[in-house]
Amino acid sequence: MNSASPIRKILQGVATRADMFRLFDRHKQRPDRFEGDKSALYAGEWFEIAQQQCDYMLDLLPPLWIRGEMFAMREFMAGSVTSVFFTLRIDNRTRHFHTYCDLADKGSPDRMRAAIIERESRPVKAMSREERLEHIWSATHDDYRGYAGERWPVSDRGKRTVLLYGGKEGTFLKLLEQLTDVEIAAKLPVQLRHLPERQAA
Repeated sequence: MNSASPIRKILQGVATRADMFRLFDRHKQRPDRFEGDKSALYAGEWFEIAQQQCDYMLDLLPPLWIRGEMFAMREFMAGSVTSVFFTLRIDNRTRHFHTYCDLADKGSPDRMRAAIIERESRPVKAMSREERLEHIWSATHDDYRGYAGERWPVSDRGKRTVLLYGGKEGTFLKLLEQLTDVEIAAKLPVQLRHLPERQAA
């Protein structure tokens, strides 16, 4: 997998069916959507789904291939990046995951599998700052997130933004990557706010 596309968990918890379809293209609002190869945006993303969603996707179209506990969709998201679904036994529980793997790199599905097992086998729940930001981006409705446009400094254009509530000042946009710890906590659901911080892998 391209080094510009690290393996990353983009949603905490198990995605609903509606969440799954929305997360398939969580970058659809980007201003340059139809320009160039955007494989790096997708490659490496993963999140957990329910068995029903995994079964539905397996039955939807004949898969590109099936290898043991994983199968790949024959429709590609971008370039050589496509959905690879996993059914994994982790800590005596069967769990299901949607991932985006770059099939131009033959080892990417196996590395994805290893990364998911390593991340989900930890006994203590924790989230890195990057995971918190990805969860916020994934969970925020399209109307409240976007990309920095022409009114932003040139160096910030195209970066992800989220709408924040500023009290008496009203709402304002801020770059996702510049959210403070307090702003991150306010955007996370209550059950995730106080999880310990883990170092990014």
